[in-house]
Amino acid sequence: MAAVAEEIPIQKEKSEGLVLDEEDDEHDSKEKVLQKYFLQEWELVKSLLDEIVSNGRVSDPSVSHKIRSIMDKYQEQGQLLEPYLESIVTPLMFIVRSKTIELGVASEKILEVVKPICIIIYSLVTVCGYKAVIRFFPHQVSDLELAVSLLEKCHNTKSVSSLRQESSGEMEAKCVMLLWLSILVLVPFDISSIDTSIASNTDLGEHETAPLVLKIIGFCKDYLSNAGPMRSIAALLLSKLLTRPDMPKAFSSFVDWTDEVLSSAKDDVMNHFRLLGAVEALASIFKAGGQKLLLVVVPKVWRAASLLINSSYADKSPLLRKYLMKLTQRIGFTCLPHRFPSWRYVSKTSSLGENMSLSASREDQSNGGTHFDDCNSKNSSSFPQDEEDMDVPEIVEEIIEMLLTGLRDTDTVVRWSAAKGIGRITSRLTSALSEEVLSSVLELFSPGEGDGSWHGGCLALAELARRGLLLPISLPKVVPVVVKALHYDIRRGPHSVGSHVRDAAAYVCWAFGRAYYHSDMRSILDQLAPHLLTVACYDREVNCRRAAAAAFQENVGRQGNYPHGIDIVNTADYFSLSSRVYSYNQVAIFIAQYEGYLYPFVDELIYNKICHWDKGLRELASEALSALVKYDPEYFAESVLEKLIPCTLSSDLCMRHGATLAVGELVLALHKCNYALSSDKQKHVAGVVPAIEKARLYRGKGGEIMRSAVSRFIECISIFSCSLTEKIKRSLLDTLNGNLRHPNSQIQDAAVRALKHFVQAYLVAAHTGGTSDITSKYLELLTDQNVAIRRGSALAIGVLPYELLASRWKDVLTKLCSCCAIEDNPDDRDAEARVNAVKGLVSVCEILTKAKGAADAPSGEDDISLFLMIKNEVMTSLLKALDDYSVDNRGDVGSWVREAAMDGLERCTYILCKNDSFIGRSGEVESSSELHDSDMIENSRLSSTFDANLATSIVGGICKQAVEKMDKLREAAAKVLQRILYCKLVYIPHIPFREKLEEIVPDIADLKWAVPSFTYPRFVQLLQFSCYSQSVLSGLVISIGGLQESLRNASLSALLNYLQADEIENQDDRISREAMLANDMLWVLQQYKRRDRVIVHTLKTIEILFSKKIFLTMEARTVVFCAGVLDSLAIELKVSKDFAKLYAGIAILGYISSTPDDAINNRAFSYLLGFLGHRYPKIRKASAEQVYLVLLQNGNLMSESKIEIALEVISETCWDGDVEAARLQRLELCNLVGLEAEQVRKFDGVLKRNIERKPAATDEHASYSSLVGSSGF
Repeated sequence: MAAVAEEIPIQKEKSEGLVLDEEDDEHDSKEKVLQKYFLQEWELVKSLLDEIVSNGRVSDPSVSHKIRSIMDKYQEQGQLLEPYLESIVTPLMFIVRSKTIELGVASEKILEVVKPICIIIYSLVTVCGYKAVIRFFPHQVSDLELAVSLLEKCHNTKSVSSLRQESSGEMEAKCVMLLWLSILVLVPFDISSIDTSIASNTDLGEHETAPLVLKIIGFCKDYLSNAGPMRSIAALLLSKLLTRPDMPKAFSSFVDWTDEVLSSAKDDVMNHFRLLGAVEALASIFKAGGQKLLLVVVPKVWRAASLLINSSYADKSPLLRKYLMKLTQRIGFTCLPHRFPSWRYVSKTSSLGENMSLSASREDQSNGGTHFDDCNSKNSSSFPQDEEDMDVPEIVEEIIEMLLTGLRDTDTVVRWSAAKGIGRITSRLTSALSEEVLSSVLELFSPGEGDGSWHGGCLALAELARRGLLLPISLPKVVPVVVKALHYDIRRGPHSVGSHVRDAAAYVCWAFGRAYYHSDMRSILDQLAPHLLTVACYDREVNCRRAAAAAFQENVGRQGNYPHGIDIVNTADYFSLSSRVYSYNQVAIFIAQYEGYLYPFVDELIYNKICHWDKGLRELASEALSALVKYDPEYFAESVLEKLIPCTLSSDLCMRHGATLAVGELVLALHKCNYALSSDKQKHVAGVVPAIEKARLYRGKGGEIMRSAVSRFIECISIFSCSLTEKIKRSLLDTLNGNLRHPNSQIQDAAVRALKHFVQAYLVAAHTGGTSDITSKYLELLTDQNVAIRRGSALAIGVLPYELLASRWKDVLTKLCSCCAIEDNPDDRDAEARVNAVKGLVSVCEILTKAKGAADAPSGEDDISLFLMIKNEVMTSLLKALDDYSVDNRGDVGSWVREAAMDGLERCTYILCKNDSFIGRSGEVESSSELHDSDMIENSRLSSTFDANLATSIVGGICKQAVEKMDKLREAAAKVLQRILYCKLVYIPHIPFREKLEEIVPDIADLKWAVPSFTYPRFVQLLQFSCYSQSVLSGLVISIGGLQESLRNASLSALLNYLQADEIENQDDRISREAMLANDMLWVLQQYKRRDRVIVHTLKTIEILFSKKIFLTMEARTVVFCAGVLDSLAIELKVSKDFAKLYAGIAILGYISSTPDDAINNRAFSYLLGFLGHRYPKIRKASAEQVYLVLLQNGNLMSESKIEIALEVISETCWDGDVEAARLQRLELCNLVGLEAEQVRKFDGVLKRNIERKPAATDEHASYSSLVGSSGF
């Protein structure tokens, strides 16, 4: 307690100190605040910069790249770096300046200093922008010539690599020098007075261009042809240089050069970039220059630009068209007088006090009946009264027309630039002319225009609204157009276009919220809100949903008290709208409860989403429509159903599919709302499917999705128990049976779900006769030749109710058990049919036992035999299904059966254990009374439906799957075992070594069972238990001997750690583990004899373990194991053509031949010598290598003199050459070893008989299959 008491004040002091630190930011130094909230890596960056400053250069090139990688993290939030720019840029540029003065520009070392520093500076430019960085560049007058000289030095260098991460700084140095010059050329002195090269030259005229300027312009012209960032920076530099008052001749000369470039456009790469650079430079000049300077060159520039923009060359380059749009609008801006239009709408100011006072005055004016145009009457006194008579130059009309054409461009960047140009030029026009511009923009929304025009028109409207150029009096004309744009979606083949238009329309609504006062937007917002929320909830694209929600939020936040606005904004936020399903089924349902939104939502779903081209969206829309039923069931029953039922026969596939789904979902939703449909309505609903069949709408394109929709429709009306005639019942049952026969699994699944409810509602509940015929029919179809029919029938039997299964349950279980096994005829084999048979078998067991258990106890011999059949036959069939390793061109399709079998074993285990637990309870009651001996025996027999043998088989089979090669199956097996061990419904008894299993598989969710390094070390521990070891090993060898290296390494490492674990202190225990593993390995070889799927991997595993000295140190047990392996090899390698098996077998023979036991090694060595005469050259060569190694390692096989002769024979013989020559050399080796020639001839005879039986080429590359086989596949 004392210790606790001492800790409390300490914690209190820490917490108080923390609060003080947080509240004391305003008193901290700038350095501490910046480090806390801005650049997190400032200490590291500062230490690197200090090192650079102290050395006067970047000593290690990696420092520049390290700083750049830190800066790149802030690409999205460049403003976080701005407080540090002065601390970074100033010392670095000082080093550049001082080192250039110190070393001289002519020095070759200057670039080694400048380039690494420029990498750092340019990385800041890319993150923060050039405007923020160049403020800290040195700008002394004397630096101008210095910077030009440095640029000249850099200009002559070439980049070593175009990759940014491999850059040595050439490009960055050029960019930084150009940026430095862009601020130096603004010196307030005549540049000719700064240029030292003309100090002694008296011939230079008054208006002649200084040589320094000519040099800068020359460099810039070169960079204007560059594809890199130097082009844009060179254009910026020219705009600053040529617009100086002392540059008239240079300016006119450059304009002439650009006119020549624009007029002589050629279709080549260099000319393309030069053209881009020239147009970009002109655009920059027209942005920076004065009106008086630019008006002189406007005719020439406009003539060249207008010709270029109408040329075919511009059609190929969106970037060129974008720059031309920039240039066009700036030419127009130059031609118009600078003026602030008095008619412009005065939006909110940046001052909160002014906003509040203006808003109050506007409310007073609106209450007093003052017209909007009178609001700015006082402001208009400062402008000339004859502004309406302003003479607009003819060129401006052409420019506006060009910009309107740009709004129709195919590329977004061009449309966006044109929209901004429309806004800027309109701001200098009169009110009447601005109305003409608005009318021209609204013409872009005509039905004949494309999606590009609608998008450009929306962008232009948004720009006009943002700038106050769209007056409230024009909003009634604009809002209907914006509403249409919010729902713009045009079908184009298998998809649609219009998401960019809807996004831009939401941007227009967002601009309205920022531009206008509440008094002017009150009625407009009431019109826009339902449409914005409709898009926010139901649009297909997430960016459109978020854009519409942002626009609604902006209007709610800026336009004052909007009904339920805050609640809606909190629900329809950025993250909740990211999921389309959540938007449809959650957000929209919440919003629909408020007045004014339900019916727009319903209309949107009916007219736009139910008939959408996206199948998934139609299905989602039908669910969303049914979720709205609870707000007005009568409206949906009377109005919506009336609209949708005729659409089920529409000629448009999308419409009839969506309508069929929607009608079914609505009927089901009305049923859940306890709304009773009238008999006429039920009759109309019941006639939907017969009408579809009569119209033959299952045929042709779209027949499959209509089948799925009809199945869902039948499912819905079956749950609803809609009134049907006997004829319609038979028709619907035939429809479901037809869908069950369909090869599409999705159609079959939908039909099965529908059949489950249909049979219960219309056959069982109605006590219709002949229900047993359905069961018999499906049983017969289980053996049909058509695999699709077998698949559907198995699933159908699995959903039949107890009433239809009760009379023939033995036949059903027996038939399904036989269908779970692999078919005898290879042509009839189908993995999906077996999967469905397993699922159907387990479902039938659950249905039967659940119904029989409803009376609280099994009664009669019939019920007892059911559980015994589940134990003896069903469980056996499921355990056999765990050995289904069928393969076809899709891969391991048997894995689907094994996964279904594991799930079935789990569910059947619960069935048997529940039965045993109930019998146990009833047995306790009976024990209180006297029982005869026969009764005790019977009771004991009943209690054994789930015993230790069955539990061992189930757990062993699941553990085998948990150590095999497929990640998905390993994860599924581990989770099944986890559920069995920790089942809360019923305790699963008789599991051997349960404590160890619970240690291996803990009751923890979300464990990474699919990760090999996590799974194998756990399950390999089961090898120490004889009841599980054989099953686990038979799965483990598949992973160790497989082709996947990562899986092989993880499984092998786990096995070696198990065998050589540190916790095994006694050497005998370690040997006993090896011995047990050896016995299990021999069991695997015998159990899977001549089954290459397992044998090949087992042999590879034995080879790998031999290489790790496993099995070779068990003394007498080693001899027994090697003898067993040799017996298996004699069978497996005989006449085998599998290269992987032969390679592994030969390697094993080599290891066994090196063992000290004479009897075993002589036998293995004789086998090995026999392969020296094998038909395949590669096998002969591999055998020779092994024989060579064996002779080197085991000197007991022959005397030393003979070993030397044998080694010489092996090394000098071409074993992959002629087979007869190889066999002669083999005979010589056999004589040296003392092997009888009769044994060799016997071995050759086997090979010759095999060759005669099936002739094959001696060339190992004679067939593609042999080549693939040699690779181990």
